[in-house]
Amino acid sequence: MEAYLGVDVGSMSTKFALLDEDRRLMTKIYLLTQGKPIEMMQQGLKQIKHCLDNGVHIAGVGTTGSARYLAGTLLGADLIKNEITSHAIATLQSYPEVKTIIEIGGQDSKIIIIRDGVVTDFGMNTVCAAGTGSFLDHQALRLNMSITEFSERALSYRSPASIAGRCTVFAESDMIHKQQSGHSIEDILFGLCQALARNYINNVGLGKDIKPPVVFQGGVALNRAMVRAFEEALETEIIVSQNCEIVGAIGAAILAQEHIIQTGQSSSFRGFDVSEGKYKTSSFECKSCPNLCEIIQLHSDGSILARWGGRCDRWDVMRDELTHSLESSPFTKS
Repeated sequence: MEAYLGVDVGSMSTKFALLDEDRRLMTKIYLLTQGKPIEMMQQGLKQIKHCLDNGVHIAGVGTTGSARYLAGTLLGADLIKNEITSHAIATLQSYPEVKTIIEIGGQDSKIIIIRDGVVTDFGMNTVCAAGTGSFLDHQALRLNMSITEFSERALSYRSPASIAGRCTVFAESDMIHKQQSGHSIEDILFGLCQALARNYINNVGLGKDIKPPVVFQGGVALNRAMVRAFEEALETEIIVSQNCEIVGAIGAAILAQEHIIQTGQSSSFRGFDVSEGKYKTSSFECKSCPNLCEIIQLHSDGSILARWGGRCDRWDVMRDELTHSLESSPFTKS
């Protein structure tokens, strides 16, 4: 049986999704990146291999996420795609009528506007951490509770406290002030969720035509208090995407399958031996023009597997077995 592997490597987490020929999820893996994307990819590959039944063949691999080029080079991906495309294609498969996708991850957030099955607009926030998973985790840790307890206690609110949510520093200061003023933890927590939902709508969603059905995905979608806050702010039901935390990886796997079918090529997946190799990355600044691009290099056994990161293709060189990835547009375009 043929299977298709999607890998989404982000700043906070590394996700794997293995789909069968009918795009049914066979296996999913969610790992914290911990600043070690290569090690986490290798660990995920080992787990995928362990889960595979005899006779299952990896027929295609797709990568996405902020480290998609690194992941694509390391794995020998057939396709490398941005997060917007990956999230949209996976969501449309499960919810073909979707018009708005809210995606909030560990360190960024996105909004995707879809009309008649086509992405017509999108927005991203990669500058401020307010409202992202890392900020919520930090607040839960500061209050000595798990993120699950955070969600449960926030839903027990009576009168939500008014929290400034436009900035992480101000939000935390405001929460401390409300604690000192005698507000209950439950009211403060849900007040924070309300503030973060407003911040998302007024910044990431600024100028966007937000219409239902609205699908919420990303790790933060598992926080039921954030779902409630968005429902109140948008005055509509929020659908929490199935397997919401790995939707990007599912989309990458779907796109890889489409690519393999359309081209008729065999997959260039480098195999599970990649999980045993030793790799490292380095970078340098190209001074060939005023752009001063930062060029990333992937090394193995003293040789360079790949370079990328420039606005032109001056440094985009690959080893022979990865030449197809260099020649395909994902290595030179988003």
